[in-house]
Amino acid sequence: MAMTSYKYILVATDFSKPAKAAANRAVEIATCFNARLCLLHVIEHFPEDAPNDWIAPEDHDPTEYLTERSMKALEKLNSQLEYDNIETHVILSEHSAAHEITQYAKQNKADLIVTGYHGHHGIAKVLGSTASSVMHRTECDALSVRSF
Repeated sequence: MAMTSYKYILVATDFSKPAKAAANRAVEIATCFNARLCLLHVIEHFPEDAPNDWIAPEDHDPTEYLTERSMKALEKLNSQLEYDNIETHVILSEHSAAHEITQYAKQNKADLIVTGYHGHHGIAKVLGSTASSVMHRTECDALSVRSF
């Protein structure tokens, strides 16, 4: 059986340690296939779990502030990865991150979605993670990279 040749790999990132591990793994895979790589960050409408330093100061528009912070974080991640063919995108969404990731993958004909896996326990495990939701929704291959 022949191995699939990936041409366009989508890395969904929330800038966490597992997401960074996923981006590094995606670079390894992209290098093997000489594939294009896309770093995608989805800003959910009023994210409840946003770190304090991601909350807009009172004199800033929250949407613009989050978009600017996200683009800077994507640029930083991009500069840390040793790969030339990388695109970066930020999506503002009223839907779940998993919905936007799978829609983006479908619209842009991604062959593979790579996400980080946090390994949550308790209520987070019951509710499901973005990585798990992406795995169940996507029409292309998906890889969830666990970070310890």
